[in-house]
Amino acid sequence: MNQLIGVDLGGSAIKLGRFSEAGALLAELQVPTPQPAMPGAVTTAIVEAVQQLDPERLADRVGVGHPGPSDADGRVARIAINLPGWRDVPLADWLEPLLERRVTLANDANCALIGEHWLGAAREARDVLLLTLGTGVGGAVLLDGQLFTGHRGAAAEPGLIGIDPDGPACNSGNRGSLEAFCSRRGFDRLSSVDPAELCRRADAGDADALAVWQSYGRLLGIGVSSLLYVFTPELVLIGGGLSGASAHVLPAVWSEVEQRVQAVSREGLTIRRCSLGNGAGRLGAARLALERLGPGLG
Repeated sequence: MNQLIGVDLGGSAIKLGRFSEAGALLAELQVPTPQPAMPGAVTTAIVEAVQQLDPERLADRVGVGHPGPSDADGRVARIAINLPGWRDVPLADWLEPLLERRVTLANDANCALIGEHWLGAAREARDVLLLTLGTGVGGAVLLDGQLFTGHRGAAAEPGLIGIDPDGPACNSGNRGSLEAFCSRRGFDRLSSVDPAELCRRADAGDADALAVWQSYGRLLGIGVSSLLYVFTPELVLIGGGLSGASAHVLPAVWSEVEQRVQAVSREGLTIRRCSLGNGAGRLGAARLALERLGPGLG
């Protein structure tokens, strides 16, 4: 029974994987996130999905990544600004008796970074900043090989930094946050075309599409520049659904970084897309279950 389940809870989908302790994917499943994504409905959906993924109960530890900070013990989802009703939800306590498995929680971007550090694009790095571009803009920070979670586990939320004091309102209560500009909602202010279609047009050389992605990349680069001064990482990883256009976005990001950040604060810096795609979060959640919950029972 030395297997693990990783769950990545998103605003539109719940992605699950069953893994070996070495990180090999043994089975996977994706189900829609209930709408509205109230805590009780999501709990039921996770339980049903885990039972479907692992009917023979081959895994006894479950890691769950959720959009927002958890408490320091990995038991309580403190808040999720893009999901309704999520404030101090004891999700691990709810799930364990229903699943009859041990459960630990973590911020979804932290899970993605742990996954990339374990088996993905950050394997050789010690100081990493990750930004996930999707329904919101999540983020995580690795300092000297360890997750930076700050006071009571509430750090890091790099997507919520301000880049324009007069910008659009953010669900966090801030105005002009990086998330307000670079989330899917922020992207929709730049273009009414679906991002995947706009990426295809940019791949074909469409000038209007390329201009939209350049504008998006400039906004992202402004935020990245501020974060570089705080963390001076060796690697910045870009993930999430909007990262599919990274070939068109990253040149504009680099342009802003070179203009705004002193050379000593970006020395040796690499900025690239995550290598594990949408699977990073569930893999990292499984890894955290392995690290926090100890050896398997079988």
